[in-house]
Amino acid sequence: MYLQGQVDEDPVAILQASHAAAQQPKVKTEEQIATEQAWYGSEKVWLVHKDGFSLATLLKTEAGSLPEGKVKIKLEHDGTILDVDEDDVEKANPPSFDRSEDLASLQYLNESSVMHSLRQRYGGNLIHTHAGPNMVIINPLSAPSMYSEKVMHMFKGCRREDTAPHIYAVAQSAYRNLLTTRQDQSIVLLGKSGSGKTTNCQHLVQYLVSIAGSTGKIFSGEKWQAVYTILEAFGNSSTSMNTNASRFSQIVSLDFDQAGQVASASIQTMLLEKLRVTKRPETESTFNVFYYMMSGADSTLRTELHFNHFAENSAFGIVPQSKPEDKQKSSQQFTKLQAAMKVLGISVEEQRALWLILGAIYHLGAAGATKEAGEAGRKQFARHEWAQKAAYLLGCTLEELSSSIFKHQAKGPMQRSTSFRGGPDEVGAGDSSGSKITALDCLEAMASGLYSELFTLVISLVNRALKSSQHSLCSLLIVDTPGFQNPRMAKRQRGATFEELCHNYAQERLQTLFHERTFVQELERYKEENIELALDDIESSTSMSVAAIDQASTQALVRTLARTDEARGLLWLMEEEAVQPGGSEDTLLERLFSYYGPDQGDNKGHALLLKSDKPHHFLLGHSHGTDWVEYDAQGWLSHAKQNPASQNAATLLQDSQKKNISSLFSSRSGGPTVLSGSIAGLEGGSQLALRRATSMRKTFTTGMAAVKKKSLCIQIKLQVDALLDTVRRSRVHFVHCLLPKADAVGVGGEPRVAHGESCDSGLMQLDVGLLRAQLRGSKLIDALRIYRQGYPDHMVFSEFRRRFDVLAPHLTKKHGRHYIVTDEKRAVEELLESLDLEKSSYHMGLSRVFFRAGTLAKLEEQRDVQTRRNITMFQAACRGYLARQAFKKRKIQDLAIRCIQKNIKKNKGVKGWAWWKVFTTVRPLIEVQLTEEQIRGKDEEIQQLKGRLEKVEKERNELRLNSDRLESRITELSSELADERNTGESASQLLESETSERLRLEKDMKDLQTKFDSMKKSMDSMEMEVMETRLLRASELNGEMDDDDTGGEWRLKYERAIREIEFTKKRLQQEFDDKLEIEQQNKRQLERRLSDLQADSEEVQRTAQQLKKKCQRLTAELQDTKLHLEGQQSRNHDLEKKQRKFDSEQNLSQEEVQREKNIREMLSREKDMLTGEVFSLRQQLQDKDLEMCAQNVKLEQLEAELLDLSSQETKDEASLSKVKKTMRDLEAKVKDQEEELDEQAGTIQMLEQAKLRLEMETERLRQTHSKEIESKDEEVEEIRQSCSKKLKQIEVQLEEEYNDKQKVLRERRELETKLLSAQDQVNPRDVETEKRLRKDLKRTKALLADAQIMLDHMKNNAPSKREIAQLKNQLEESEFTCAAAVKARKSMEVEIEDLHVQMDDISKAKQALEEQLSRLQREKNDLQSRMEEDQEDMNELMKKHKSAVSQSTQNLAQISDLQAQLEEALKQKQDVQEKLSALQSQLEFQETSMVEKSLVSRQEAKIREMETKMEFEKTQVKRLESLVARLKENLEKLTEERDHRSTSETREKEQNKRLQRQIRDIKEEMGELAKKEGEASRKKHELEMDIESLEAANQSLQADLKLAFKRIGDLQAAIEDEMESDDNEDLINSLQDMVTKYQKRRNKTEGDSSDSEVEDRVDGVKSWLSKNKGSTKNLSDDGSLKSASPPSRRRFCFDKSDEEEEEKKEGGVSRGSYRSRNTRGSYLNNSNSEDKLSETT
Repeated sequence: MYLQGQVDEDPVAILQASHAAAQQPKVKTEEQIATEQAWYGSEKVWLVHKDGFSLATLLKTEAGSLPEGKVKIKLEHDGTILDVDEDDVEKANPPSFDRSEDLASLQYLNESSVMHSLRQRYGGNLIHTHAGPNMVIINPLSAPSMYSEKVMHMFKGCRREDTAPHIYAVAQSAYRNLLTTRQDQSIVLLGKSGSGKTTNCQHLVQYLVSIAGSTGKIFSGEKWQAVYTILEAFGNSSTSMNTNASRFSQIVSLDFDQAGQVASASIQTMLLEKLRVTKRPETESTFNVFYYMMSGADSTLRTELHFNHFAENSAFGIVPQSKPEDKQKSSQQFTKLQAAMKVLGISVEEQRALWLILGAIYHLGAAGATKEAGEAGRKQFARHEWAQKAAYLLGCTLEELSSSIFKHQAKGPMQRSTSFRGGPDEVGAGDSSGSKITALDCLEAMASGLYSELFTLVISLVNRALKSSQHSLCSLLIVDTPGFQNPRMAKRQRGATFEELCHNYAQERLQTLFHERTFVQELERYKEENIELALDDIESSTSMSVAAIDQASTQALVRTLARTDEARGLLWLMEEEAVQPGGSEDTLLERLFSYYGPDQGDNKGHALLLKSDKPHHFLLGHSHGTDWVEYDAQGWLSHAKQNPASQNAATLLQDSQKKNISSLFSSRSGGPTVLSGSIAGLEGGSQLALRRATSMRKTFTTGMAAVKKKSLCIQIKLQVDALLDTVRRSRVHFVHCLLPKADAVGVGGEPRVAHGESCDSGLMQLDVGLLRAQLRGSKLIDALRIYRQGYPDHMVFSEFRRRFDVLAPHLTKKHGRHYIVTDEKRAVEELLESLDLEKSSYHMGLSRVFFRAGTLAKLEEQRDVQTRRNITMFQAACRGYLARQAFKKRKIQDLAIRCIQKNIKKNKGVKGWAWWKVFTTVRPLIEVQLTEEQIRGKDEEIQQLKGRLEKVEKERNELRLNSDRLESRITELSSELADERNTGESASQLLESETSERLRLEKDMKDLQTKFDSMKKSMDSMEMEVMETRLLRASELNGEMDDDDTGGEWRLKYERAIREIEFTKKRLQQEFDDKLEIEQQNKRQLERRLSDLQADSEEVQRTAQQLKKKCQRLTAELQDTKLHLEGQQSRNHDLEKKQRKFDSEQNLSQEEVQREKNIREMLSREKDMLTGEVFSLRQQLQDKDLEMCAQNVKLEQLEAELLDLSSQETKDEASLSKVKKTMRDLEAKVKDQEEELDEQAGTIQMLEQAKLRLEMETERLRQTHSKEIESKDEEVEEIRQSCSKKLKQIEVQLEEEYNDKQKVLRERRELETKLLSAQDQVNPRDVETEKRLRKDLKRTKALLADAQIMLDHMKNNAPSKREIAQLKNQLEESEFTCAAAVKARKSMEVEIEDLHVQMDDISKAKQALEEQLSRLQREKNDLQSRMEEDQEDMNELMKKHKSAVSQSTQNLAQISDLQAQLEEALKQKQDVQEKLSALQSQLEFQETSMVEKSLVSRQEAKIREMETKMEFEKTQVKRLESLVARLKENLEKLTEERDHRSTSETREKEQNKRLQRQIRDIKEEMGELAKKEGEASRKKHELEMDIESLEAANQSLQADLKLAFKRIGDLQAAIEDEMESDDNEDLINSLQDMVTKYQKRRNKTEGDSSDSEVEDRVDGVKSWLSKNKGSTKNLSDDGSLKSASPPSRRRFCFDKSDEEEEEKKEGGVSRGSYRSRNTRGSYLNNSNSEDKLSETT
């Protein structure tokens, strides 16, 4: 929905303006810099809430004023101050990024910033946005003018970086890659239904056909518009989400030739929703072509189709449209459809066949079917008159049509469609299931089968119009599938259908392909190339939801009816349940939930499959769980069952009596145009089309697919597999189409405008929640993050070197243009070093060089510039060569012309000669006869050659046709052979698997039978034993009763024993009750503690999740900051390059200044020389003046003589001639002198002109130099400001890092104090508890042991040897375990001490680093102050320099004025010379005419006056020259001072860089120390846990050991009175052996201090043995006998040694231990008295 004011604007102007605005300016103004700094200073953030996100300002608060995890913000729109969670806040980008063309260029990458940029662009009529290598398009819901031909030519031949984002830019990029790499390309469109995928697909095809062109213009935009008109009519319909939704998937293939033109094209379709013809959800329609035909057919066609009267109702729900405007639109669309078919060359008869089939489908729906009533019901049509019309239109009889629909047998070739798996049991199952198929199901199957065949025919006719036999090189594929379907988005309460599940499944597989190409392959490539990249945990792909649909089992090839426990997808379960005798939707869903449903305790976040409250409904989470779709599984099993009626549709059409129908379908029956009725459009004439068809056919004929390809459910998976296999072979470009809001498209197809939308905002309405869900589902932000952080562009070493070596001409000259090197990696490294790229912008792998985003584009731009320059130079060289060749040709032509002219002159001389006339007349007549004969022979040869050529052409055409026919036949035979071969292999695999399964089952059955027999025998024997035992017990009881009657003594004994037993039972019961009460109390305490621990655990888990989210957010912000820092570093690198360039230019300018200085010196020297020459000339002039004076004197003398002579009338003629001769001589001398004066004046004039030119050149150079100096000064000022800003930023970063480090140190100290306090608290409390528990346990176990001994003594007179042996083994095991535990504890203590030492070292190193950091900070501050002082000095120096330059300009102005005065003086001099010449002429005249001398004297006076003026001007010039020299010296001094300041500034910059490097090294060391500290703390924690576990094990072992010794002591007390007999000799010997073994082991492990208690126990055993053996024998340490103490003393010593050992361990005697010893002693005394009493009794 576009704003009215924006629709009328020029789209080219809009795109160009947006692209220009999105480009970052190279130089920022001060206002922009100030605005940006103010933005960063205010710290703007986005507050995320349920309605979207809002801009806010993060407020600074004091530490502790807010709870942990809370921040204080201030909203921008109303100024509200809120306390919110940290997780609800995301960083905002500066306003310059609001309409960024590439989302990857955002400074802070998060959901809110991305959605804000998209919303801003969408509001500005910019619906296209780059997302790294992908494109994001928000559906504008209208037809804007930005897809015109003018916009197409705007993108033609441009790179991605040169134009604004557009769908044409994607097409241009794919086309450019196809031409440069000669690799197949694919464009995949992803998105929800109604997001504009099909429209963008049309724009892509139109752009490629328009820009690339085709040979002979066979592919025009009109033809492709006709193609899409037909596809929309036959494949689109109205749904709840889109009024013109595609109901099939398609691959548009464009094949290009060597020149980059479209050679051929084809369309493959799959996943057609053919059941929409018969049934569909409510409020949705069938395919558009039915409404077009019913509304737009003319009267003739209506009569032929029997459409004069429509049925009132239809079984298929196909009814005419009721609204007049809808009928009018449909009629117009039908006319447009007929015109499109005419454009594609579909004849009238072929169109008529299509209309007949569509009319037959309509009449079948009107005919309907009967409902069977029980078994006697018969399947037939409900209205036979409509069925008769359908049969007439199909060209068959009513009986044939009825039998094809309602009788379940396949006809003719359709028997092949049954799988070879169908054995006798499956045939029976098919028959039994066939009885459940209703008549309406059969009718619907026939209609859907007819429409499927019709759609396949339409695709074949379209491909026939698009195919071409031209040779093609590579292809460009465009994939368009129906989008995600969710009825809840359209506010529908129904569940999604099976067809919508199939379309969603195809979209999920394409999303999986996007995840694989974007994440998996990139990470694998980095791993292969040994590139370490710190990325966040990438979430898994949509494999879980995909597996819930199509996961196959390992027994997929085994034919079995048993339900196994192996997990498989929904499609496989549907196939199994369809053939199971009791299969239903309930069992289907039950099995599906058992495999993929949530486990106990799982929630929605862990499982992607959930149960619904409604029956037969389930929820499936698509798009990583962001889009939950509720599906209704009612009737889904019918999709998995073959219906013979649908299989008979093709046979019915092929056997039709109407020739136009039968000819179309019979011609298709032999060709492989359809794979199992799944994929249509596999025909094609080009090699690439055949290769694609072979690839898809291979998908359906290999492995499991060969067996399951006839299964209706598995066909869906195979079609999507074929689609993805075709796309995977090419380079994929992804286009994400986004839906702006859920209710975007209305019922009538017009966009709905929200009334609450204001035009002032400039933004179109967007559903932020829907947009956020689409972004999360597509994983665009994760893709952008890996694109920003990784190296998306990569090239092989050799390819990169060959492509970009033009940028390094010196390497090319060094090695040659096509040089071959052994080490490509080294050559690429040299090339990169010469390109002067920043180190962080590329990474060298093992076989490839990787680049950051945008780096390769910059290199391409540099390469284009260099290539243009080289081509320009090459063109100039070519033009020069051509000009020289033309000049040589002109010279030759000139020579030829002269030769022709010479021959013509000679011909004129001989043309009147008689013999020449005879020769010219006879010569042609001689050659005529020969020429005619030659021409006749040549004509005959030409005719023969023409005949041979025609014959050869004819044979060639025949051979070409034969070869084409044979090649097509070979391809068909090879495909059939491959199918049969794969089928045979699959059959053999099936047979082998079934055989192995049968053998395994038989073997299992035999094993179970043998087990059953053995168990039965053992049960019988056990029953006999039980019966015998019962009989024996009964007889014994009877015998005892008889004996009791006879004797009384035994009765008394029996009664006494009974009383004792009862007393003992009561005592034991009381003890047991006490113990039970204690244990119950302990249990309740433990339960309370367990509940507390569970609550703590849940709280810890929640905290851990919050911390994980926070960590992810902080990591993302850190990565964004890192990328921003890298960008700043790259900008700094560019500035350094510019600085170096500026320095080089400055050096060149300085050299030019020096050269100008040298030229000026040379000119001054020349000027001095000229001045000297002028002085000499003036001296000569003075000499000449003197000579002239002398001549004048002579002249006066001569005049006097002349007067004397004239007075003498009688003068002699000889004297007169003599005087005349003298006069002539003088005149000649005067002329010579005048000529010399003229020459000298010309020389003077030339020198003055040269001087004027030099002064003008000097003035021009001075002005250019001053301008350059001013520009350089400005650049130096800008660089200084940028450096100062960088220093401030680095200072801020250092302060932040220092604060973070101090915070980490404080946390570490707090943890250490907590650890020490916990250790201090734990040790005494655990020791006391351990003591108390040990004593209680000893007392309880001793009581139980005594009771058990008394009972055993009453029952058996002899002790058990087996029990003693068990105790002995337990004793040995306890000893070994105790020793191992003690050693482990010691080793753990040593490791803990080592860890403490390491922690001390780390803390010392940290302190040293802190000191170093502070020292560097101080140095930095000093350097900064020095830099500021130097800057002030520099400013003063620049002021002085500017004042000196202004003074020099004033002086130069004065010099120019003086030069003007000098020129005037020279002009006056010329005037004087002219006057002098005039005077000389007058002198001559006076000489001749005897003029008076007074005039001559006046002229001489004027000459002297002029000479004095000349001398004055000369002195003035000398004074000015000295002034100029002085000014030059001042200027040189100023330039030297400026150079000195510039060198000092560069030195300060270098020192600053060195400090920055040191700071960076310190940061790295601090990071390493932090890592070591974390690792040490982790090791410490692990060791503490190991110590605790070992201590617990040690305590338990010690307790078991003490219990064992107690039992041994009790056994000694119990059997010491019974050891007098000789039967106990074996027991004594065994105990002696045990003691001996212990003595040997103790000797081996001597030196342990923890075995004193055990030695005491062994001594007690020795004493007991010695007492029983006799007092004369002794027991030595190695097993010999010693004298023993009495038993009572021995027992007392034994107990005392135990208590002393415990007191040694505890470190003292407490009151509780004293009380326990007294209790113990009293208990022993009581036991001794009882023993004595029993002896007396």
